[in-house]
Amino acid sequence: MQVYQARQEQLRQQPATWLVTGVAGFIGSNLLETLLEMGQKVVGLDNFSTGFQHNLDEVEGRVTPLAWQRFQCIRGDIRDLEACRKACAGVDYVLHQAALGSVPRSIEDPLNTNENNITGFLNMLVAARDAQVKRMVYAASSSTYGDHPGLPKVEEIIGNPLSPYAVTKLVNELYAAVFARTYNFATIGLRYFNIFGQRQDPDGAYAAVIPKWFAGLLQGETVFINGDGETSRDFCFIDNCVQANILAATADEAAADQVYNVAFGERTSLNELYGLIRERVAGSVPAAGAAEPVHRDFRAGDVRHSLADISKAGKQLGYHPEFSVRAGLDKATAWYIKRFV
Repeated sequence: MQVYQARQEQLRQQPATWLVTGVAGFIGSNLLETLLEMGQKVVGLDNFSTGFQHNLDEVEGRVTPLAWQRFQCIRGDIRDLEACRKACAGVDYVLHQAALGSVPRSIEDPLNTNENNITGFLNMLVAARDAQVKRMVYAASSSTYGDHPGLPKVEEIIGNPLSPYAVTKLVNELYAAVFARTYNFATIGLRYFNIFGQRQDPDGAYAAVIPKWFAGLLQGETVFINGDGETSRDFCFIDNCVQANILAATADEAAADQVYNVAFGERTSLNELYGLIRERVAGSVPAAGAAEPVHRDFRAGDVRHSLADISKAGKQLGYHPEFSVRAGLDKATAWYIKRFV
């Protein structure tokens, strides 16, 4: 954390201008909040297809009016090159979070996933390059590891993609590497492992398990677990993800043009996760303490186990995640209770 704290102080002394794509989304709005609190100027780009105005409203309510004045929101689509160019003008760093997430959605609609995650990504690369942005940090994905069975996952060894979504995230990395070699344009990819926390949307067919389970238990609804519940993931709290983005944007040149795992470095099964969430919800909704989940079929395109080796990010970026799964759930619980109780 010492590196991160030092980098934050340096940015406070020498503020920069940042572009956050997908700014109204879960990760984007948390990046926005932290950057504004650090005294930075932020441009946001979002088409509000999966992001929400209420996320931006919440950030406005959490920062000072003076900080909020340093934010400019552009309603635009990353599939529109001119919108990307407009957003990149005068920007020092790009944090590219805009994408269509979800493995099931990509299986159902691969064309839309491709347009957003590949065409949109290429538009952002071109616009950022032409605007002479110092560095573009982009949301990569642990789905890139595909069917490779080895644990923990190390950046240099991947398998075959298991979904159209995974294909798009692999293509992002290939494009970033080509732009580094061909145009000397600096990028860093962050392979996210199951990020969770405040403002993660619990609604919709493709909601992640943690917000979906919080909402279900708080509202007395049935909670479903895909498979036997022994599927495991490396869940990573949003504040750790924010740390990784800021460190990646401002890291030394030697760290650029590479990809890094962003996780906590611990494996939690879905059964364990359910127990942790139920325990926390029961403090406010006692009836939830006796709620049992319903198991159903495994989901197509999902890997069985996932665990990250985060040593590379630690050594080259100074990334040291502060929040464990339990600590992150403790912090997230208050947000979900406020929303649903």
